[in-house]
Amino acid sequence: MQEGHPVSYSQRTIIELMVPAYANFGGKVHGGTLMSTMDKVAYVCASKHAGNYCVTVSVDAVEFLEPVEVGEVVSLMGSVNYVGTKSLVVGIKVVAENIQTGARRHTNTCYFTMVAKNAKGDTVTVPPLILETVDDVRRYCAALQRKRLRDHARGYMADYRENFEYDEAVQQFLDKQRCVVAIPESANS
Repeated sequence: MQEGHPVSYSQRTIIELMVPAYANFGGKVHGGTLMSTMDKVAYVCASKHAGNYCVTVSVDAVEFLEPVEVGEVVSLMGSVNYVGTKSLVVGIKVVAENIQTGARRHTNTCYFTMVAKNAKGDTVTVPPLILETVDDVRRYCAALQRKRLRDHARGYMADYRENFEYDEAVQQFLDKQRCVVAIPESANS
């Protein structure tokens, strides 16, 4: 079996000042700016662990808990939480700090699934992850649970799309929703 790396081997933190150019129309830091920076942290952590170039495959559980203000200093902490054969899951926690008051807030969390590639662009096997703490084990198990839920949801939604029929049950399902179904009668047959 390939020798692995402990979680601590590839843990990284990127610290960045949120400047006015990052603002959205509401005057807060644009979520896309944070996502881009989180992707960079995920790349660094995954590539360090894998010893290869890594690409983003998916992002799960993106949670914007609080807005980030222009002028705050943001710390983006990443760690490899799970490894498969060729993929890794990197958890990212974002903390914003008001540098005048020292107040710190946990503002974002998400999980990036990355795949390791060699110089030819082929996927490659990643080293095992050595779990040294209860938190390491908890994060690894949580990643497995998210994967299980994602796989279940993918199958459920594929079945739902394939077997969807617009019928009375769907009409009842939508009754209390904020939508107006305006399908012409001729389209129902």
